[in-house]
Amino acid sequence: MFSPYFKASGRGDPIDHAALNVALYGARARWTMTERPRGAIVRDADTLAIGPSEVRWSGDALTIDIEERDKRLGVPWQRRVCGRVTIHPETLNASALALDPARRHEWQCYAPRARVEVEMERPALRWRGSGYFDSNRGSESLEEGFRVWHWSRAHLKDGAAVTYEGERRDGSRFASALRFDRTGAPHHEDLPLVAPLPNTLWQMERKTRADRGHAGVIKTWEDAPFYARSTLSTRLFGESTVAVQESLDLNRFASPIVQFMLPYRMPRATG
Repeated sequence: MFSPYFKASGRGDPIDHAALNVALYGARARWTMTERPRGAIVRDADTLAIGPSEVRWSGDALTIDIEERDKRLGVPWQRRVCGRVTIHPETLNASALALDPARRHEWQCYAPRARVEVEMERPALRWRGSGYFDSNRGSESLEEGFRVWHWSRAHLKDGAAVTYEGERRDGSRFASALRFDRTGAPHHEDLPLVAPLPNTLWQMERKTRADRGHAGVIKTWEDAPFYARSTLSTRLFGESTVAVQESLDLNRFASPIVQFMLPYRMPRATG
């Protein structure tokens, strides 16, 4: 959805603009997002292969086999990034949330809670922990539908919580607080208070929702001109927890200078 090549093509054939994004943070940071054309894509009911990488359902688990190259700015060589991520959903949710009255954009939280196993060969690392699996889909581009949005997700003792809000392109606003129970079923809750967060180094505005309207930034993992991803210390529905938060500015994304910069982070393969 952030492809500059897809935007330049007039958004005719999305399968001709597929990519697997891998972001590893910390001492062994890596970034991959190589776009591949239709001829490099193979898919069926359970599998999506994007070049040498593959995403597939194996029984009740989603397996992601990674075979990519590091594409971060400032890296003079293309380091191999390979390994496997396995997502074991603890709960599943079948319902989607419309983000606009015409349902041009929908968001679905498939697995509000999941166990995640990361086994990387390059760089060599292993991780086990809690995770989450969701999806966005739409019949128009994000920048056509929205100006900005903010999202956060946190595990709770008996489920998970997601807050989602933003401003549509027509100036109207939307906001939802969902609490997923232990079966994965979503329940709309009263919105917690707005919790302002400090701007990023790129002066991205960001905010979340929290009890008493207060949350703190533990770490900003992604700080880009139009996008930020952070972990927060917060309290939701009476529980102290750690949340993942994202903010997205679509005006910045659509600007000519950002569109000029994107191919350096997201190259396109020829085959």
